[in-house]
Amino acid sequence: MLQTITSPFLYADVLLAQSEGMAKGERTRARIMKSTSEILNETGPLDLRVTDVCERAGISNGTFYIYFTDRVGLLEDLLTGFVGFLQDSMREASRQEPEGPIRAATEAYYELFRLNRGMMRCLIHHMDSFPGAKQVFHTLNAAWVEAVVSSVRMRLKRDGSEGAVAPDELTRRAYALGGMVDQYLSSLFLSEDPGLIAVSGDREAVLDTLTLIWTRGMAK
Repeated sequence: MLQTITSPFLYADVLLAQSEGMAKGERTRARIMKSTSEILNETGPLDLRVTDVCERAGISNGTFYIYFTDRVGLLEDLLTGFVGFLQDSMREASRQEPEGPIRAATEAYYELFRLNRGMMRCLIHHMDSFPGAKQVFHTLNAAWVEAVVSSVRMRLKRDGSEGAVAPDELTRRAYALGGMVDQYLSSLFLSEDPGLIAVSGDREAVLDTLTLIWTRGMAK
């Protein structure tokens, strides 16, 4: 029976779907990681227990240790893979909407954050606990910033304003704006700030706001 993907941005479903047709060991490993991602939506990484993961995945504790050395090793592998998934998803969204790549990437990030809250919590609030994933996440940020800065510089050149804003200034703006978007989504989906939730019921309006932050913030 083929695994149904409820959303292309839901990492747990994508993991399981990708394991279809693979060896039994790969399917078991994917099931363990899927179960872990689901549990992280309910509890923080520091409270994650191998026993709970095994129960959710329908395996024995002994089977778990065939694939992972411990809880930390499991989380490190899961988060590192998720960061790559984040990057690929945002790039694909941008490529599919060449006339509006910033909004497309922003919408993808919004959905990735919303549907994978537990893993995003790990990356934003517990990053120092997972050095491997931390390095990959920093690399993702750097690549995204580089892409944004390159796009803005091309636009400035087309407008005859090449050199109007120094590259270092554009880079600082991109990092700052990325932090603002992360803070907004973190307050909305992780800490669930009542005041923010009250004005964020309209998804399209939220995407307009976040896109505006990027476009206005990177303007000269």
